[in-house]
Amino acid sequence: MKGKHGIRTENLQKKAVSAINRDVVVFTFFLFLSFVFWYLNSLGKEIEAGIRYPVRYINLPKERVIVMEPPVKLYLYLKGPGYSVLKLKISGNRTPVIIDILKVNYKRVPDSKDLNYFIVTSELTKSLTVQLRSECEITSIEPDTLFFTLNKLVTKSVPVASENKVVKNMKR
Repeated sequence: MKGKHGIRTENLQKKAVSAINRDVVVFTFFLFLSFVFWYLNSLGKEIEAGIRYPVRYINLPKERVIVMEPPVKLYLYLKGPGYSVLKLKISGNRTPVIIDILKVNYKRVPDSKDLNYFIVTSELTKSLTVQLRSECEITSIEPDTLFFTLNKLVTKSVPVASENKVVKNMKR
């Protein structure tokens, strides 16, 4: 039955569906907007977070070489304003913190036959905080101890013969 009433009900149904779709879009937009404002508000508060940070070791003692590599990443627990923590999380994977072996207090592992050493990472807190250049405070570092082995760098002079001499000698 196609009459005036049938066409009207179809038009009303189409308008109702478009109104519902528009309401969903508006609701989703304002939900997203409220999330953004909430997130910006939370960044202004002090928060605690953990960040994996790359590490580079420099200035080994003369005539020494690291045999057993210490960790290449440290897990830093930070406390500070949300904006600073977010900035460090974004830039944390790019610039490594530097541990200067000559400036830190490394100790020999007691009763070890090899030249095994360790660094207590809580002693690095001040140095790492300066390197981060942030308002954040480092509350702890994992692992709590860095172990590494330093062996003597051995060099040996070896005479080198060129291949041409060897080939000429073989032909004779």
